[in-house]
Amino acid sequence: MTVGVALQVSGSGNQIDATVRRAAEAAAAGLRSAWFGQTFGADSPQLAAIVGREVPDLQVGTSAIPVFGRHPLLVSSQAQTAQAATHGRYHLGLALGTKLLTETAFGIPYERPIARLREFLTALRQLTENGTADFHGELLTAATPLPARVPGAEGGVPILVAAMGPQALRVSGELADGILPYLAGPRALSEHIVPAVTAAAEAAGRPAPRIVALVYGVVTDDVDAVRAKATEQLSFYEQFPSYARAIELSGGKRAADVAVIGDERTVAAEVQRYRDAGATEVVFSGTDIAGDTDRRRTWDVLGRLAE
Repeated sequence: MTVGVALQVSGSGNQIDATVRRAAEAAAAGLRSAWFGQTFGADSPQLAAIVGREVPDLQVGTSAIPVFGRHPLLVSSQAQTAQAATHGRYHLGLALGTKLLTETAFGIPYERPIARLREFLTALRQLTENGTADFHGELLTAATPLPARVPGAEGGVPILVAAMGPQALRVSGELADGILPYLAGPRALSEHIVPAVTAAAEAAGRPAPRIVALVYGVVTDDVDAVRAKATEQLSFYEQFPSYARAIELSGGKRAADVAVIGDERTVAAEVQRYRDAGATEVVFSGTDIAGDTDRRRTWDVLGRLAE
């Protein structure tokens, strides 16, 4: 069982240097993995490769790269390079992304996302497992007139998907190694998400999928103030149907309702609830919401739970 943390370091200094320092602190606290989101700033596979090389005690991963605006050949190259750089400690997370960000940023239509995900995963798995591809789908073509293998990444790359809806879970169970649900509480996991992706994997003859639960949470004594701040920060996600559904299935109305905010005992108990719900790994995000002191308290608790 791995307990990790999502790192998003900001400030006026060098982001890469600061992220490496923060990752080293996470490893010293006993955390087992560090995960990096992908927006329009730092390239998450490069960041994971650098951190993984500089901090050899950590598993590293991306959570998650949208499939719109990317191509399997390029993502495979990035992922294999990160895998070789970290000597097998890199985990690739993919996502459907959102209509708002896809169409605003890339100027391309957000159409048939599940079909695109299926084709993307099919081509990508050929590339990461074989170093070649000959895929010609409705939406994507991926062929290799030149070799696409990165020496040092022969073991392949674990592929996970930020899937929570029924169709995305089915595709992920069939073609990926696991999922990265976010803002999905233990009830949503145990009653809906884990059974769906596990059934899809079994039907496809694949091993039981990894369930890497991303949990927004922090140890703090100022629960009410921090929850109010979390309510503001997380409200962005409430406009997207996949997140809204996961929150509702978890028994919440607002995204902050599924955040884990409280003392050490509260956080430890919630981590156990996620494990009982089927999570194979738990990754906390938002741990810096209440400042460095509470972040360190959170990491200390999570590090002990990772032992």
